[in-house]
Amino acid sequence: EVQLQASGGGLVQAGGSLRLSCAASGFTSDEYSIGWFRQAPGKEREGVSSISTSDGTTYYTDSVKGRFTLSVDNAKNTVYLQMNGLKPEDTAVYYCAADPRAGLGLLLRYEHWGQGTLVTVSS
Repeated sequence: EVQLQASGGGLVQAGGSLRLSCAASGFTSDEYSIGWFRQAPGKEREGVSSISTSDGTTYYTDSVKGRFTLSVDNAKNTVYLQMNGLKPEDTAVYYCAADPRAGLGLLLRYEHWGQGTLVTVSS
């Protein structure tokens, strides 16, 4: 059973930084898509960043390019999202998701979802 445990959310002032962590377990393959999504109050869930482990391709939504960085620690089976230059519009519940299919990018059709972690950016 695939399990995803997200952590690292919190309250930060605009311009600050946070690092989200997603500890993953239960994969039966070394190739999969894993990423971060977010849902702000009153808005639809959207893709933030993901990686396809088959070839290392990473994806970022335009609004976070240059500010957010996704990385993977294979030894710890953990995916990180380093968020710098946070803006109030980044406020949302952030979800980690994974899927055995490679190359899903920022689509929402991931099979496995972790619990969310709240990120609040004050102005």
